[in-house]
Amino acid sequence: MAFRLAPLQSGHRLLSPAPRRTRDRRGRGLRGPLLPPGAPARRTKSDEFDRAAVDAFAELDARWHDRLSGLDVAVDDIPGTLPRGTDPSEWETIAWPEEVTADGPVPLARLIPAAVDAQGRPTRAQIVLFRRPLELRALDDDLRELLREILIQQVATYLGVDEETVEDGPD
Repeated sequence: MAFRLAPLQSGHRLLSPAPRRTRDRRGRGLRGPLLPPGAPARRTKSDEFDRAAVDAFAELDARWHDRLSGLDVAVDDIPGTLPRGTDPSEWETIAWPEEVTADGPVPLARLIPAAVDAQGRPTRAQIVLFRRPLELRALDDDLRELLREILIQQVATYLGVDEETVEDGPD
């Protein structure tokens, strides 16, 4: 009786998943993306929101660039902090801190001041825009105007000035 020796395989190959098939079941080959990456129809709602947020901030940054050099703007889908309590009537009386822009119980944006992280490294100040609540409150084409208003409020809080001063510029 003759035995054949199987080649030894390393533990990495034994534990890795089986390779994916390079063709689909019906033999038509791999499927590619429906639209090429540069096509306007491929833009998602989050891409459009990001573009609107950048445009709204660019207007403010053009006026206040020297004072906003230490500020970042970020977008998050939903806020991580919501009011606590089981009674929804309590939610309407929430007193949010000055660095949070909210519509009743729902935060729309938040200013995170510059600080030092757990490793002792300094962090930059950051405005976080919450995409889904802002999209739900924007009617048709007024998302850019809503973003502009929210950013003016947040920049005013960051700079410690009133909103009219931020709109008019530093002069």
